[in-house]
Amino acid sequence: MQKELPKELLITIDRILKPEEGYKAPETNIQDALNELFPDEDSLGQINVIQEQLKQQREALQAEVQSLAEILKKEQDPERMGRIQELIFALLAQMNRIREKATESEAIVRAITKDIQRLDYAKKNLSLSMTTLKRLQMLVNGLEQLDIYVRQRSYTQIAQTLAAIKELSNFFKPYSAIERIAAVWKRVQQSQGVVRGLVEEDFDAFLLKDPSKPIANSVVADSCLVIDVLGEEVRNHVIERFCAMELKDYRRIFRPTDEAGQLDNISRRFSWFRRIINLHDEEYSNIFPESWNVGKVLCAKFTETTAEDINTLLTRLGPKLTVTTLLESLQQALDFEAFISRKYGIQLSDVINNTSRGNPSRAISVVFEKHMGVFVEAQDRAIADMTAGWRMPTRASLEEATPKEEDAHAVLQSSGDLFYFYGQTLEQCAKFTTGRPLFDLFLIFRKWLKVYAEEFLLQALRRKEPVAKDRKSSETRYSALEQRDVCRILNTADYCHRTALQLEDKVRDKVDRALEDKITMQPELEAFLGVISTAIGLLLRDLEISTDPFFTSMTRTSWTSIDTVTGQLSYVLELARTVDACVDIIKSSIEQKKYLRNFYDKASSLLITKFTNGMVRSRPLHDTGAEQMLLDFQTLKACLLRMPSTGEPDSIPSTYTKAITKQAVQVETILKVVSAPVDPQEPFIMNYIILIGDSSFSNFQKILDLKGIPGIAQNNLLDHFLATTSTKDDLPSTSFLSALDMDPGTTQITTRPSLTDSGTNTPRSGTPGITTPKPTERREVFSDLRRLVTFATRAGGKKVDHEEVN
Repeated sequence: MQKELPKELLITIDRILKPEEGYKAPETNIQDALNELFPDEDSLGQINVIQEQLKQQREALQAEVQSLAEILKKEQDPERMGRIQELIFALLAQMNRIREKATESEAIVRAITKDIQRLDYAKKNLSLSMTTLKRLQMLVNGLEQLDIYVRQRSYTQIAQTLAAIKELSNFFKPYSAIERIAAVWKRVQQSQGVVRGLVEEDFDAFLLKDPSKPIANSVVADSCLVIDVLGEEVRNHVIERFCAMELKDYRRIFRPTDEAGQLDNISRRFSWFRRIINLHDEEYSNIFPESWNVGKVLCAKFTETTAEDINTLLTRLGPKLTVTTLLESLQQALDFEAFISRKYGIQLSDVINNTSRGNPSRAISVVFEKHMGVFVEAQDRAIADMTAGWRMPTRASLEEATPKEEDAHAVLQSSGDLFYFYGQTLEQCAKFTTGRPLFDLFLIFRKWLKVYAEEFLLQALRRKEPVAKDRKSSETRYSALEQRDVCRILNTADYCHRTALQLEDKVRDKVDRALEDKITMQPELEAFLGVISTAIGLLLRDLEISTDPFFTSMTRTSWTSIDTVTGQLSYVLELARTVDACVDIIKSSIEQKKYLRNFYDKASSLLITKFTNGMVRSRPLHDTGAEQMLLDFQTLKACLLRMPSTGEPDSIPSTYTKAITKQAVQVETILKVVSAPVDPQEPFIMNYIILIGDSSFSNFQKILDLKGIPGIAQNNLLDHFLATTSTKDDLPSTSFLSALDMDPGTTQITTRPSLTDSGTNTPRSGTPGITTPKPTERREVFSDLRRLVTFATRAGGKKVDHEEVN
């Protein structure tokens, strides 16, 4: 019988016989071809050459097509194709004959080996039957022997025989449908039940210590071998039974409703169990196999029962629960858990988890965790009592009277007491728990740190705040003692800031990993930085109040009546002495150099600003008056440059010197221009252009106002200035002089520090015209004459706040 050819072979033959149906003309894009031949306009000149090339390509293609057509015609000769088809059909016929021969050969071989296969199957079935019968006989004999050993209570033999019976019975599980096998299987189960009952009977007699039926320890030890053979379920039942019998008296004696079961007797619970576990090790260690871990299971059962009782007692006490009772009981529980850990070399939680069946029980100390709020609330009350005396509005709130010279950098003792209490409380709480109660205690720490910053340190600064009611009176200024007190508050805030960071890291190391990300003291750290900023602001305010009389004397000096420059005037000498005295006290009292630098930067900006305002209010100056004021300013500049000096070489930072020089050069430039003679006009105007460097009409008018030039002469100079600068297109329209306020007023430059919001109290002091405004026009005929002279200082002050304080 001829079989059908595979479908894939028929498709391939059809494609060979009809190749023209599989041919597909390629697609050609005429536009792409033209772009390739003529990529640009210059290539159009080569059109004749390209036409010749295309002609040659066409002729070559025609020749190739003709050649291929001849080959195809030859290949498609009907006679040749007929011969190919005859050969293919012959090949297929031969393949079919081979397939038929193979099928016949297979049938012949199968017929030859049929008897051999039948004999092989018979051999296998016979061997399996003999093995099965032999094992069945062994199983029946084993059951008979087991009955004999059971009557003799020979547990060693019972264990060996029962193990063999269980192994043999597993072989017969697939044959349980056979009646004879099912009967034997039933007998096996009954025998195991008999053995289990016998073992449990002897165990109960052993545990009850029945004198009428004494059981030797060796018999119980041998019965443990039988229990292992019976399986895990029986073993667990026996262990549970043993633990229940051992803890029976414990449940009776230490009931939560009896006196012995109360929290104040918790130590008796643990003492009782230590005696029981030691007795167990002495009497039962040679009876129970080590793999049973009976001692660990007994510990887990005791822990479970004790935890339930203690939880009941703690819940029942409720608000009557005292911190002393709570901590003493918890300490007793921790000591017991440490005893178990030392005994078995692993944590109690691992003992419970390794021996638990079903839901693992809790450790005893874990029960106390949800009641630790009593401890946290007690610490809250203790800190409240501690801080109550600190917020009294008296001098005693600063602990000491006048600090000793060797203790000039001391911090308030209250801060040390607070953090010492924090450290002790943290260690105590972490010893008991590292969970939620420790985090709640951390929140209490945060709460009182903020209270300490805002209600103690800031309030102490408020009581120290200088108020200049009478500018002529020195009663409103700080005394040396008060200045040191403010510095000590600053040092205290810095100490609290640094110690709070260490406390945060310490709590993060101790608390559970799940709460680690919630540990932060950023708001409290910012509060202490606010106290530091407020303290620096008060010191600057005091410095301003202290120097106001000298700047007032400066503005009342008749600068137009000065004919010659003979030396510094008395007001600037007194000003320098006052600044030196104030800075010496602050320098010896502030501990951190970064805060001293912050004060120096702001103080120098403040004094230069006040001198600039005094210079404007002192107009007219005239030439000699401006020279005298320039000399006085050099004295003030020298005073500012030596502020950070400690008497040692290189004690003044070069960055500070550069900053003071940069601020002072603007005042010096203004005074140099003002001191220049007006006549002749051309050199005076050129001197302005060289030193000031702008073409601003209003800025030049400010110089004339400072010199006190009268109206007619001023107009002539302004006209000459416009004529001169009109030819200088490269001059900017603004400069640092654009920020000079010609009507500065008489109010204080530093703002009164805010003592309610400790984070936003940066003093409003500044220097004149540090930053040159961006030019917007070629000419500035008139500009706002009320520019703030403090523009650049505010920018500089913010930068210092960020770099030094934060």
